[in-house]
Amino acid sequence: MGDEEGPRCIVSDPAHPHNVSRRDNYKVKHNCFSCGKNDVSWELRGFTDNFHYYCTICDIEFHRRCLQIPSKMIHPYHPQHPLTFTFVSYETKIVVDVNYGDFCTFLCRSGLNMPEYLQTIGSKSNIIFDKCTLCGNVLSEWFYRCSICNFFLDFRCARNFPPLTIQNPRSHHHSLALFRRPVSFPCDACGLINLLDPSYACHQCDYMVHKSCVDLPRVIKITRHPHRLSHTPHLPTKVSLCRVCYKHVDIKYGQYSCTHEGCTYVVHSKCATHRKIWNGGELEWAPEEPDETEAIAPFKKVGDGLIQHFCHHLHILKLEKYDRVRDSAKQCQACMRPISSQDFYNCMECDFFLHEVCANLPRKLEHALHHHPLFIDPYPLYDHDCGNLACSVCFRKSSGLMYRCREEECVGYEQFQLDLNCVLVPEYFTHKSHAEHHVFISPSYSEENEALCQGCKKRVYNYHLHCSLCEFVLCYECATIPNEIHYKFDEHSLTLSYGESGVDDKYWCEVCEKGLDPTEWFYINKESCTTIHHKCLFGDSGYMKPGHIFDYCGNKVEVVGNGSSSRPICLTCQYHCPHHKKHEKTHLPSIGRAFDGVKLLS
Repeated sequence: MGDEEGPRCIVSDPAHPHNVSRRDNYKVKHNCFSCGKNDVSWELRGFTDNFHYYCTICDIEFHRRCLQIPSKMIHPYHPQHPLTFTFVSYETKIVVDVNYGDFCTFLCRSGLNMPEYLQTIGSKSNIIFDKCTLCGNVLSEWFYRCSICNFFLDFRCARNFPPLTIQNPRSHHHSLALFRRPVSFPCDACGLINLLDPSYACHQCDYMVHKSCVDLPRVIKITRHPHRLSHTPHLPTKVSLCRVCYKHVDIKYGQYSCTHEGCTYVVHSKCATHRKIWNGGELEWAPEEPDETEAIAPFKKVGDGLIQHFCHHLHILKLEKYDRVRDSAKQCQACMRPISSQDFYNCMECDFFLHEVCANLPRKLEHALHHHPLFIDPYPLYDHDCGNLACSVCFRKSSGLMYRCREEECVGYEQFQLDLNCVLVPEYFTHKSHAEHHVFISPSYSEENEALCQGCKKRVYNYHLHCSLCEFVLCYECATIPNEIHYKFDEHSLTLSYGESGVDDKYWCEVCEKGLDPTEWFYINKESCTTIHHKCLFGDSGYMKPGHIFDYCGNKVEVVGNGSSSRPICLTCQYHCPHHKKHEKTHLPSIGRAFDGVKLLS
């Protein structure tokens, strides 16, 4: 008989656990508490364990395997009811409460497949479940469940026993004890109620905190604010809105706030530490970073209205006043939009143009759409693989400047990058399509929080803008459509219409010559009765500069403009090509479906 101390007795109170001891080759007094058998050996795939465990206090015994994966257990996350080991077949929709040892041994010896085995069991259930109650992950075929209240734990959570006490927590000056019941009042660290998150308590101070909030960092830095933020248990003054979700902040509970004099920036604890908001760095003992403004300036002043910009450093750029003369050849090399209604920089030696706003954007940027600093690629106009041409937020392909993340986790084929049109969208503003309320950058980035864009009517899963008071949602592609644009065949400008209600007239698109739904977004010039789909004006390559060369599947490909006034019929879609040549013999058909106008060079 061996008396070495073993793991916890699975039926003992987690707050006052009993340790079980090991016995070798000893006559079993009782049946195994888990599987109900009294044999010492537990045979599986030819392997035999000739020892078991026992608890002298509870006077019960266990096979080793049954103790590791018991059929039933009392778990600290759900101490009020026992949890039962459960297998589910998603093929047959059958739920079976089984003993793990019997289940594996039977399958091994019988050679039955899973559906055949389930037919021999004959135990069915109409239980509805799909995720672990604690961590939210999708349940696999093996898990534990409570048959009384449908509480579910996946294997990882079921085998993860939380500490009963936590010494020296970051969030409090006393030790904390596990509170083994769901807490229906706000956590003192985050101000939220979460019945699924285990809580710890300090009864001396009447302090309650979620397990996930026990070790919240003291000092952090997020890209949405230039200063560091400190976690405070409460605020002395009234603050109205969280600067991430733009919902009310209750000053009685913990939040992150800026300690700089005169700065009232505040963020909910959970918003500030969201994986898409915070980079995970704790800065409590880290020194303040030096100001790098001068080192990363985008240009040098070389005279009155003359600059040397980092992306066109060989020539001098001169500031020009917009003269309201339309010139389709003048296109900003940064944002790829026409030079219109803005002052711009003009190269004194070649056809290179930059909007004044684009020229002043810093080389290093901390933007609300990403939790790492972003840097402008100094050579965006040279060859790139086509996979690197798309913005990570609006998914448009562009040959303009891109802000890119240099962190290892964000570098690769799917490197995070922002085009300048998305960069210039404010964090919190009023969009003309929804003037009654403000919209803001939504902190929801998962597929579970899908929404319908009110502009293009497409499903939005990732980055988008959300109304602070209603369910209005806007994707970044729609949010960055210009309100006014010039069409080359019309002397008057076109204005973006956000849909018209109660219109009986039939509209036709001047470009594709197809019908146009007036309830959807489109461009219109009421003076000349011109209406155009906004997709037809931009196409797939509206932000691709003619003459730009990039790599595509090992081939050199050039973006080409349309020099034909007849707009030939596309060989693939059988409609008039919007405004670029497409699918000619010199084009790659697969590329033609991705870009409006391309030409194979090699």
